[in-house]
This record gives sequence, structure tokens and C-alpha cells, in this order.
Amino acid sequence: MPDDKASAISMPEASAPLPERDGRLMRWASYASVSAASVMIVAKLAGWIATDSVSLLSTLIDSFLDVGASLVNLVAIHHALQPADREHRFGHGKAEPLAGLAQAAFITGSAAFLLIEAGHRLFEPREIARTDFGIAVIVASIAITLVLVAFQMYVVRRTGSVAIRADSLHYRSDLLLNLGVLVSLVAVRELGWTLADPLLAFVIAGYILRGAWGIGRTALDHLMDHELPDEDRRRIRGIALAHPGVHDLHDLRTRASGTQVFIQLDLEMDGEMSLRTAHAIATEVMERVATAYPNAEVFIHQDPLGIHEHHHRFG
Repeated sequence: MPDDKASAISMPEASAPLPERDGRLMRWASYASVSAASVMIVAKLAGWIATDSVSLLSTLIDSFLDVGASLVNLVAIHHALQPADREHRFGHGKAEPLAGLAQAAFITGSAAFLLIEAGHRLFEPREIARTDFGIAVIVASIAITLVLVAFQMYVVRRTGSVAIRADSLHYRSDLLLNLGVLVSLVAVRELGWTLADPLLAFVIAGYILRGAWGIGRTALDHLMDHELPDEDRRRIRGIALAHPGVHDLHDLRTRASGTQVFIQLDLEMDGEMSLRTAHAIATEVMERVATAYPNAEVFIHQDPLGIHEHHHRFG
């Protein structure tokens, strides 16, 4: 007679490591981010010195924040791409949401600074010198940021990286910030409207704070082992129950760690079948789930149908 419960099994190949090309793309995206922010710091520093523009100063400080945030990403991605080891059997994927959380803090700080500067400009307007030079600096910064964001979004589509997605949102926020500064510089030069800068800055700050909230919430979901969306859970159940040898399943648990997904479930099968047959069925189900989720590590436990035991109350 078979044991009431066959051993839990897992297949290393079901947890395919991130392809080498994807890992390279993530590293290059982080290098590009640091490089772009460094170039923009030099350009904006020159622009601020030449124009004495407070709005340019705010974008300069924001670029310093960009470098800091991108360096956090660089370190986090380096750790997240390390394979599992003796001390970290589930890998290092949580380095990515930690970086996302740090990014959210950087973005929030940037928005707070922008609000303060906008308040000063609103009540103490200043004349801006050499607006043509300032406009040229901002246009160049926008062009660099557009190229960077396009590359980052390609990397996100290819790898699903949480850290790169957070960094990309940061730079998209910078695009709005730089566009706002550009509009305000043109308005000052052409119309003498000094209130354009602070009014636009308030709007941009609100957008940035909204983005920071989204990044922080996603990062916390990963760190707190939030379940995959209900749609994915239904899909996993459907794949498992589609096998004719599976009568039911319970205790389906899922979580994401960086680019890797972990799926755990218990299959209920005929208690009279041999352990070898039960193992073969579980292996087939595991392979089907792993095909649907290539970066997933799948753990399946086999239970004989009709055995009453305590199940996880969330199903």
C-alpha cells in the first residue's frame, strides 16, 4: 500500500534561471541610468550657474537624486541576479523590491523638494538670466531622458524587472519636470510670466508623488509575499485540474521575488495508485505549470483523495 502522503517534490528545471541575455540587459539598463544622470548633472550645473534659475537648480538636485537612486538599483540588480546559494536557498530576488522601496523614498524626497522650491518661487519670483542657454540645457536633458526611458521600457518588457520599472517611472517623472521647466523658461522669456514655473511645479510634484505611491505599494507587495493576481491563481488551478489523474487541489500558495515566481500546491489523487504513478502525475502537472510560468519554481505535494487533514484556510 502506498503511504498516505507521497513526498513533496520540486524540479530544478521548473525554475529556469533568468536568461543570460536578460541579466545583461538589466545590468546595461542600470549602467545607462547612472551614466545619463551623471551627464545631466554636469549640464544642469552649467545651466544653473549661467542662469541663476531656481527651477534649473531643482532639476539639478533631482538629477543628484537620480544618481543616488540609480546606484541603489545597480547594487540591488547585482545582488538580485546572483543564483541561489547555501545561505539564500530561494535566491536574492528580494533585493529588487528593496531597491523599489528606496526608489519610492527618493522620488518622494524629490517631490517634497520641488514643492518647497515652488512655494519659494510663488512668493519670491526671481528674474532669470540667459534663458536661451537654460532652454538648450533642458532640451538636451529631455532628449537624453527620452532615449534612456525607451531603453528601460524595452528591458522591462523583456525581463519584468521591478527595479528597472521603478527607475523608468522616476525618469518619466523627470521628463514632466523638465518639460515644465522648459515651458516656464519659454514663458519667462517670451511673456515675462514668472509664475509659470511654480504653478507647473505644483502639478508635476503631485504626479511624482502618485508614482512614488505606486512603486512603494508594489515593492511592499513583493517584500510581504503578496499572492499573485487572482487571474494567475485561477490559471494555475485550471492547469492542474486539467490533468485526468488529478481529482482536486488545495493549499495553492504563490509569491513573487524579483523576476522569479514561487508556486506551491497540494494535488489530491486516487489513494490506491502507486507512489511512482502519483509522482509521474505530479511531474506532468509541474511541467505544465512551469511552461506557463517560465521563471517559476513549482513545488507540488501529493495527497491521497479522501484523507481528512487540516488545510490552509485560504485555499
